[in-house]
Amino acid sequence: MKPVSTPISYRHDINGLRAWAVLAVLLFHFKVPGTNAGFIGVDVFFVISGYLMTAIIIKGLEANNFSLWKFYFSRIRRIVPALITLLAVLLILGWFWLPTHDYQILGTQAAYALTFLSNIDFWRSAGYFDAIAQEKWLLHTWSLGIEFQFYVLFPIYLLILWRIKPQLKTLVWGLVVAFVASLMLSIIISSLKPSAAFYLLPTRGWELIAGGLVFIVGREKPNLQRFSKPMFWIGFSLWVVAAVGVDDHFVWPSGWALLPVLGTMLIILAQHTHAKLMHNSLAQWLGDRSYSLYLWHWPVVVALYFAGLQQDWLWVTAGFGLSILLGHLSFHLVENPTRIYLTQANLSKQLVMLSVTAMVLAIAALSVKLFTFNGRLAVEIEEISQEVNNFDPRKIDCHLTNESESSPGCVYGAGELAATLIGDSHSTSTITSLETAANKHDASVQIYSNTGCPTIKGLRKVDSDSCFNFNNWLLAEDASPIKDSTVPIIILNRTSLYVWGANDDSAPTANAYFERPLKKIGEPDFLAEFKDSIIKTSCALADKRPVYLVRPIPEMGEHVPNTLARNIIFGRASEDIKISLAEYHQRHDFVWQAQDQAAQQCGVKILNPLPYLCDEEFCYGSRNSRPLYYDNNHLSEHGNKYLVPMFAQVFRD
Repeated sequence: MKPVSTPISYRHDINGLRAWAVLAVLLFHFKVPGTNAGFIGVDVFFVISGYLMTAIIIKGLEANNFSLWKFYFSRIRRIVPALITLLAVLLILGWFWLPTHDYQILGTQAAYALTFLSNIDFWRSAGYFDAIAQEKWLLHTWSLGIEFQFYVLFPIYLLILWRIKPQLKTLVWGLVVAFVASLMLSIIISSLKPSAAFYLLPTRGWELIAGGLVFIVGREKPNLQRFSKPMFWIGFSLWVVAAVGVDDHFVWPSGWALLPVLGTMLIILAQHTHAKLMHNSLAQWLGDRSYSLYLWHWPVVVALYFAGLQQDWLWVTAGFGLSILLGHLSFHLVENPTRIYLTQANLSKQLVMLSVTAMVLAIAALSVKLFTFNGRLAVEIEEISQEVNNFDPRKIDCHLTNESESSPGCVYGAGELAATLIGDSHSTSTITSLETAANKHDASVQIYSNTGCPTIKGLRKVDSDSCFNFNNWLLAEDASPIKDSTVPIIILNRTSLYVWGANDDSAPTANAYFERPLKKIGEPDFLAEFKDSIIKTSCALADKRPVYLVRPIPEMGEHVPNTLARNIIFGRASEDIKISLAEYHQRHDFVWQAQDQAAQQCGVKILNPLPYLCDEEFCYGSRNSRPLYYDNNHLSEHGNKYLVPMFAQVFRD
């Protein structure tokens, strides 16, 4: 089936570019060795989109026949039908396979994907390279969100410029200004707010605008074709440099994205249409199906992860082949037929058909998000899955986000205040356990906590100053809310996270520092200052009151409720989640040493959770198939009650 005609001539080299881009993304997501930089394929897609959209818009403006609505509908015809099909299939399959919590998350993601706001949703949650990313069925739709937002805003921007002065020079200057501003913003924000830089249009727009500049330069400077082959090979070489030198440890896009972007610009500008790398039957076949391949491959990756088969290369190979098959079927049965049919219909008919279909799917997605449908799966599976919601109901009001620089200091229980708990989210996940211990003495307890913010004075976070400011507020010598209190202080943090990064499948990142951001995990100067700061902070508090340091809570490295539920669904062994004591000490001994030195130096006391969560060999994330954690490291309201005897020591003392 031939591609639908467009206002610009069909180019085999650009179709070949699509093939290389989608192949890079697929190989990266299926974790094929040597493809750690495969995510640059998305940057290639952005440049191609910018080139094609600029060509359509400028040619329409110059011919005085550009229609904003026809432009929007052409983009919708290209993107929406295949996307709607994917979302519908996932919602149907999820009904039979996903526990309520996972299914509701899928409903949420489907709603965002349908409105092309996925990038904003994922920006507000975890990062693209985090381990939890493999649990997000529609994570890959973030790039569709950026592209569609660009499609909406970019023609309006060019129309405004054209109204100011209808000549090409005006558009060129407008594009150059937007390109430079977006690139500079990307470089700056990538260091300060890496997640925002990765997911949001203002820091990605320059990549799409780069394609627009290539269209203008290529059209206005045809004599550049004399250098077609050198430009092509220089561009391809930049790709190779990016593929070899970049991986998911790099902050992206930042300035590093210039490598694949400039490479793609040169290849498009070269117009080397007969290059075998681009113009061969396989590249053209993949290029034609690139959008459908991109849509369908990621849910297959997630399905392998859910089934615990992501390390089995036989299944990974089968998953790769299935992605190719699904992309081929989507292209032939959905993408091309709907585009041809809708192109032949008038705008009002297109509007009705697409609106009704999208509305039905939106209602389905929101219903999945908002409602619980009992009886879909076995009761045992649903009970395990629901443990993800078994956390302190006062968490929203009492434990503030990492953008907060103070705390309400919530009081738990009745009676005289007998202890104050301070720390990060690990303190929040145990406060009701401390409250239970206090209740036996007719006493109350108080908590001051902040997300991702350990009680270490002087520590800074890469993405925000709020933790630094929060600790300055909490630990201030003159105006601290705990300055005049003589009740015992209990310090509980996920301290090892800030030293070594997360202990899951994601790449460890050094996001905490003192004077300068770290280049890599485990820098000796940072470790020495980190240990010294733990001791100084603890001892300063111990000057006026008893201070207790809680040993690190065991971290499971995998999401306990989700893993247990999926083990049952996919027929895997349903034994309890656990880690060995050796694993625990390998991760946390550094923190133990700092706590021991504080105990020797100023008499702080140690509370050890291991006797209550571990035996002589293992620390447990579940007991008798009942999760003790609501994720991979936070104790649930059920699990934290195992620590009541530990906290009782505070009140006995």
